[in-house]
Amino acid sequence: MKTSEMRCNGLHELDAVAQNILNTYSDKRIVALSGPMGAGKTTFIQAFCRQLKVTDVVNSPTFSIVNEYLTENGESVYHFDLYRLKKPEELLDIGYEDYFYSGNWCLVEWPEMAASLIPDSALHIKISVPAHSETRLFTIGRFTD
Repeated sequence: MKTSEMRCNGLHELDAVAQNILNTYSDKRIVALSGPMGAGKTTFIQAFCRQLKVTDVVNSPTFSIVNEYLTENGESVYHFDLYRLKKPEELLDIGYEDYFYSGNWCLVEWPEMAASLIPDSALHIKISVPAHSETRLFTIGRFTD
């Protein structure tokens, strides 16, 4: 997969960026999101979930590791936050494979905390934040790139 970039100049453009990524990479059901603290990973996932027509409130599963949301069609969307993992094996304890290989959307914040368990086929979105700016740069490629 060729790496691509998208620029988002503010929250008002975030839904369009999410829809563009969803349309372009709809076959990639595991999406790994990297970026510094405060880059907007959870905010992007909220926009992405709006495009998927999620009916639940979308918030970070920092302490529970994974949240499940339902779409208007009753499909599950899984939202992982791996920031607090002490070791990758903690994902094994929650049965991550059942989520990752379910065919449902899996949106993973802080994937580098368990990089060895993220499938090579996962879509990787790296969010960069230029200094003192509302702009976000989304670099999109494979997780192993």
